[in-house]
Amino acid sequence: MVNQALDWAIPAKSFPQSNLLHEAMHYSLMAGGKRVRPALCLAACKLAGGLESWALPAALATEMIHTMSLIHDDLPFMDNDDLRRGRLACHKAFDEPTALLAGDAMLALAFETASNLSSYPADVSPDRIARVVGELARCSGAEGVAVGQLVDLKSTGLSEPVPLDKLEYIHLHKTAALLEAAVVTGAIIGGGSDEQIDWLRGYARSIGLLFQVVDDILDLTKSSEELGKTAGKDLASDKTTYPKLIGLDKSREFAEELLGQAKEQLNGFDSESAAPLVYLANYIAYRQK
Repeated sequence: MVNQALDWAIPAKSFPQSNLLHEAMHYSLMAGGKRVRPALCLAACKLAGGLESWALPAALATEMIHTMSLIHDDLPFMDNDDLRRGRLACHKAFDEPTALLAGDAMLALAFETASNLSSYPADVSPDRIARVVGELARCSGAEGVAVGQLVDLKSTGLSEPVPLDKLEYIHLHKTAALLEAAVVTGAIIGGGSDEQIDWLRGYARSIGLLFQVVDDILDLTKSSEELGKTAGKDLASDKTTYPKLIGLDKSREFAEELLGQAKEQLNGFDSESAAPLVYLANYIAYRQK
């Protein structure tokens, strides 16, 4: 459902220049990936009492924002990576200006998708949709992905190691914020109570940090072929990671601790209904790429 909807989300245009932009957007959006954020959004909507289909616009928007962040992250003046999801990064498959603009256009498309009232059933009120758009804006801007990326860039290559609290700040914003938005927007659309949304926000923050800790471990222990992106990049660029700061064994212990914290946040829900979110937390913890 998600992949098909994403495939249809970028229309073909009659002008060659528009075709190039849409081709670059489509290339990046449909390059594969785990689709964790849409899955979290749909599962949270169902857990909160809605139908999964209600949350599809928000689920698509979270994947579009994530794709934008990957396109921009890979650019030479950011994280400078040539590979993404097992093939050339957007700026290598096209060029840097096209990639930059494709990312910008992807962000705009995300908000167009999430705010389209006609995409939601009558069960979802305009007030809920407005809250969803607000969550997506917060997670992608100066309180989320953008500030996390900036602090990460400014913290790379320093003579002193980044302290643990600053590393946590980076990843709560750069990585966890969008996972949080995926879960919370799903819960809002599903009609979750404020208390339920708070529980799910806590769950999402835990799996967001967990996602990054596991990423850091995999970057150190897996090959580029296994990961589908350049392995060992963090070490080569002297970036502070959890294994660098606390060691590989303690990073694995921290991952288990975060997994436990995430599951605890679901204790207020029926265990059978919460099972999909438990499964997704386990998937994030034990993935191999």
